[in-house]
Amino acid sequence: MPILNRRTLLATAIAAPALMLGAGSWAQEGEVTISHYFTGDLGLGGLKEIFATFEAETGLKVKDSPIGHEDFKTGILVRAAGNNLPDVFSYWAGARTQFVIDSNSLQPIDDMWNAAGLDEIVAKSVADGATLYGGKRYLVPFGYHYAGMFYNKSVFADAGITDLPKTWDEFLALAETLKGKGVTPIALGSKDRWPAQFWFDYLLLRTAGPDYRAKLMSGAASYDDPEVKAAMALWKELTDKDYFVPNANADGWTDASDKVARGDAAMTLMGTWITGYWNGIGLKPGEDYDFFPFPEIESGIANAVVGPVDGLVVSANAANSEGAEKLLTFMVSNADVQAKWAGIQGALSANVNVDPANYTSVMQNALATVAAADTFVFNYDLATPPPVAEVGLSMFARFMDDPSKVDEILANAAADAKEAFNE
Repeated sequence: MPILNRRTLLATAIAAPALMLGAGSWAQEGEVTISHYFTGDLGLGGLKEIFATFEAETGLKVKDSPIGHEDFKTGILVRAAGNNLPDVFSYWAGARTQFVIDSNSLQPIDDMWNAAGLDEIVAKSVADGATLYGGKRYLVPFGYHYAGMFYNKSVFADAGITDLPKTWDEFLALAETLKGKGVTPIALGSKDRWPAQFWFDYLLLRTAGPDYRAKLMSGAASYDDPEVKAAMALWKELTDKDYFVPNANADGWTDASDKVARGDAAMTLMGTWITGYWNGIGLKPGEDYDFFPFPEIESGIANAVVGPVDGLVVSANAANSEGAEKLLTFMVSNADVQAKWAGIQGALSANVNVDPANYTSVMQNALATVAAADTFVFNYDLATPPPVAEVGLSMFARFMDDPSKVDEILANAAADAKEAFNE
């Protein structure tokens, strides 16, 4: 796979002008254009209602341009390279936002942030980690997620499991118990590559720790380091023992979720958006499913939790900057909007005024788990620059295809990541 760097993005923008025809190309006066990756039925319906409320309150019109999640990742960068972004677009906080800032495609929102008093509205831990880049604010958090081990409560009960694992040895014993009962312990749907990243994240964080992981994400460490090899060896142990469903790369994340829901597998490591999906198909939180945190592996390692922050940003060439900032302020500061969106997406709100009673019991536990952690880190493909993320995501997919080639896979990833960081 070619490395996705700024030069290739620019070439793509020139070669594929049709992809660049964004809402900003035909913005009307009094209109705010927005593009986002929330294309599921519940998400689209919820946003339509939220935008209608915003329009009624402000008199501005919202021109909505949703794009599928996977297409959005490259498509928005192509539009950025062609200087043809909408006024507002959704984006993932972290290295992806930094990548777009570095291409001079976003405008800072410090004045808006201060005027709206968002320091009193957005949780400080989220604000510090997700909104500040080079000392300036660029992103408003719309919601965030936590990745945990979500499991089918009936499957666990039928297997006689009453205690949830807190350590790696306990987790291995749990998996062996499930396997002995004829149940595949773990579902993983890595067809789109990214669902596998949570395994790499937690295994590395629980063994080498957050500081080392930060070095790997920034290029100060290498994928053929002993720390990475040790984490991958633990992952390989799980595959060698057949704890994962076969052919994980043939399934999407919803396929894996369905297998757990049906009881074909016991658990899946996934973000809290799975709760929105499961609730939508009739499962009851706390009754049909629950989660437990990824277990401790090495004692003394800081307890890190992993997840993405979905945000909204304003493009540097926005046709309606004032309207764009009004939309961002509304989306984060309106507690009713935040509560509604959290319920639809299975998300946690960054707005401190959202009553925890709006959350299900599972999401309340997720909120408490995040609050109790030593640190919150962005998941892999949001923690390292997009060109490097492409290297890692492909590495995970190759590993799930053939774990026996882990040494070769890591050597190739080390070389490819070094090239990507040097671009």
